Amino acid sequence: MKNIVIFGAPGAGKGTQSDFIVEKYGLSHISTGDLLRKEIADQTELGKRIKGIMDAGQLVSDDIVIEMIDKAIEHDNKGILFDGFPRNVAQAEVLDQLLAKHGRTLSCMIRLDVPREELIRRMLERAKVSGRSDDNEETIKHRLVEYENKTLPVAAYYAKQGKEVKINGLGDIKRISDDIAHAIEAL
Repeated sequence: MKNIVIFGAPGAGKGTQSDFIVEKYGLSHISTGDLLRKEIADQTELGKRIKGIMDAGQLVSDDIVIEMIDKAIEHDNKGILFDGFPRNVAQAEVLDQLLAKHGRTLSCMIRLDVPREELIRRMLERAKVSGRSDDNEETIKHRLVEYENKTLPVAAYYAKQGKEVKINGLGDIKRISDDIAHAIEAL
């Protein structure tokens, strides 16, 4: 059973490649962003708090996210693609513990590597199509700083475990998907 983290800055293409990985390998897709946006769309009390946090370009608390992830692992029987989690080293350590609690380990972390200028361009373009309130230039730049300071160290955490697989996230989507497939099949 494969358990994979897809990793990269906002706008790196995680959503696009997640769809490919889930379909090709029959994994459950756990997207913290989707879970959080569903709370917002449902206008729950939690969703209202989350919206304020996300609109300010901040990260949602670990407690909220970890509770959602633990439930997802407990109910899965196919293997999981984690998308948007872990976002910091503490969460990576907790993910290892949660997987162990359920008799699993992480197979690898697929890291989509995309230059900052391209990330900003992609997210501004996405904002025109999706209308997401968290895709404006000021918030995008703030999100990238948050990513660089808090999330990027997760790559080093998994590199030390020999689980980081770096993929060039620029160029043709199919070529990127093929590179990911080769990496997963080499496990």
